[in-house]
Parts: sequence; C-alpha cells; structure tokens
Amino acid sequence: QLQLVESGGGLVQPGGSLRLSCAASEGTLQYYGIAWFRQAPGKEREGVSCISNGGSQIKYADSVKGRFTVSRDNARNTAHLEMSSLTPEDTAIYYCAANYACSELVPKRYEYWGQGTQVTVSS
Repeated sequence: QLQLVESGGGLVQPGGSLRLSCAASEGTLQYYGIAWFRQAPGKEREGVSCISNGGSQIKYADSVKGRFTVSRDNARNTAHLEMSSLTPEDTAIYYCAANYACSELVPKRYEYWGQGTQVTVSS
C-alpha cells in the first residue's frame, strides 16, 4: 500500500518558479515509477511528467519540456517537480501518482494518487 502527499503549491507570478514535492506517508517510493499530472478547471487531467523507480527513464509532456524537471530521492522517499518559466496556462491542481513503471502519461495507468496541490500563476 502506498499513500502519497503533495506539497509546494502556491501563487506565483508569470515567469516564476515553484518546486513541488511528493512524499510517501505510507509505503516506499523506490519501488514505483512516479508521475505528475495536472487538472485545470473544466479540463481533463493531463499528464506532465514521469520518472522510473531508478530514475533512468524520464518523460515530459510537450507543453512542459524545457521548463519542468522531474527528480526523485529514494533515500528520502520523495519525488520533486521543478517548474520554471511558469505561465497562466500552468495553473491547475497538480497530482503525483505511482505505478510499477514510468508508463504512458494516462491517468488510468496509475494506481496510487495524492490529494493534489494547487498551483496558480497570476500577476
């Protein structure tokens, strides 16, 4: 069993940066691929990035390539999403999710989910 908790969301100005964290309150992250999704009001949940359990495989959605960086620290049982050059279009609730691999960025592929953290990009 795995329980995930996101943190680090908040209000940031356009062009700014935020670092999101995903921690396991129960279970061990090192056995799982970790993905980040986001959902804006009125829109479907969108895959942002994923990282395999050892960190050797990483994927990004085209919309965030070059701006977001995913990482993980298995010793600390955490994963992170560094976001830079943020725009209002990045405003959403961000979720971390886990599965046994860094599979395609489709919500149904991921078994475990956190509760989400709000990111708002606005001046």
